Amino acid sequence: MNGKFDSRHPLVGLVDELTRLTGRLKSTFADSRRVVGLGESEMMVLNAVVEADRSPTVPQIGRSLGSPRQLVQRAANALMDAGLIEAQPNPDHKRAALLVATGAGIALKRQADAHADTIAERLAAAVDLGTVGQTTLALGTLRRQLESQLRAGGE
Repeated sequence: MNGKFDSRHPLVGLVDELTRLTGRLKSTFADSRRVVGLGESEMMVLNAVVEADRSPTVPQIGRSLGSPRQLVQRAANALMDAGLIEAQPNPDHKRAALLVATGAGIALKRQADAHADTIAERLAAAVDLGTVGQTTLALGTLRRQLESQLRAGGE
């Protein structure tokens, strides 16, 4: 790190940089969700449901994204009302339903993705895409390591 807070723990510096980058990226890519008529929280939940390896629950999405369960539930309800996701019984939990994207939800998410790809193409000249790819892989690895530690009770 090369700043006035070099004494900070590297994870604290990472949180700061990711917070700043997230804000910049959210504002840059906001049009991709606006063109499909979704708010930020609805797009966040739709993305979590469509891109999940396994159907998630509202609490799982909240924990994964660091968002309050109530916020995720409101967004999920709006998406269900719009026919973009549906709740299915969860054999592992009576009250926490599994969220599954409908065909319409997947199509809407792909439409937003296509618009985001257009925005990304405009930005591509300003960044080293090799570095972006390496950073994405590194962040995924770091996230999985932290999740494993937290599941093991290391909070």
